[in-house]
Amino acid sequence: MLSKRLVSTAAICLVLAAGTAACGSTKSDGTGGDAKAGAAQKLDTDKLSAQDIAKQAKDALASASSLKMVGTVDTGEGSMELNLALDNKSQCTGTMAMPGMGKFEIISDGKTSYVKPDKDFWTNVGGPNGAKAAELFKGRYLTGFESDPSMGSLISVCNLAEFSKKITADKSGNDKVEKGSAGNVNGVKTFSLKVADSKGELTTMQIATEGKPYPVRVEHSGAKDGNGKIDFSDFDKPLTIQAPSADNTVDFTKLQDQLKTA
Repeated sequence: MLSKRLVSTAAICLVLAAGTAACGSTKSDGTGGDAKAGAAQKLDTDKLSAQDIAKQAKDALASASSLKMVGTVDTGEGSMELNLALDNKSQCTGTMAMPGMGKFEIISDGKTSYVKPDKDFWTNVGGPNGAKAAELFKGRYLTGFESDPSMGSLISVCNLAEFSKKITADKSGNDKVEKGSAGNVNGVKTFSLKVADSKGELTTMQIATEGKPYPVRVEHSGAKDGNGKIDFSDFDKPLTIQAPSADNTVDFTKLQDQLKTA
């Protein structure tokens, strides 16, 4: 039960961000410019088409060496919260929380991943032994699950290259993309794009207009689940990862046996 819950949590946190792919084709009309230009670059929202603005945002995101994402996503049972920094070396650090389930911390140094559930999380997802697990593994990290297929989705959340690939992949191109307006997100000057699909779902993407045109906020609405808002920041900021000590970890492969004898 634990692994299924963790996997679903990791998958859910990607649902909202996947809305940025709804911008359709990335083909340019030749006026897009270079999204990798220097800090003096400014996004000419008057001359660029909505499709070209989307292309520049996707190119900028694909070039990022690291980023931080903070926000909430509707799981259909409540709002999931995430606060996660990750880079292109598969390093990450941060927290995720599910409604009524508790919270867990995740750390990856690029080779080994660690997950530390809080008491509420252990109690809710540990089944009959949840309370025992909460006490037995209090304050400790789970590790050693890299080869476990059921944990693949959880580990992949730390892979920025895979994350960028998912949210910049082209779709059918049938979505309606329109320009929005100028704005400001957490002190960053932005311009919005609004993307509507045939299902009535709406994605609004706020794109930085100075420096690289990174998407700094994505909001999704109109879906049965996956609605919410995620802010992106700290682009290209190096991560400093501190892995937990060996005596503060629990081998995932031995977890069930330990619970049975707890």
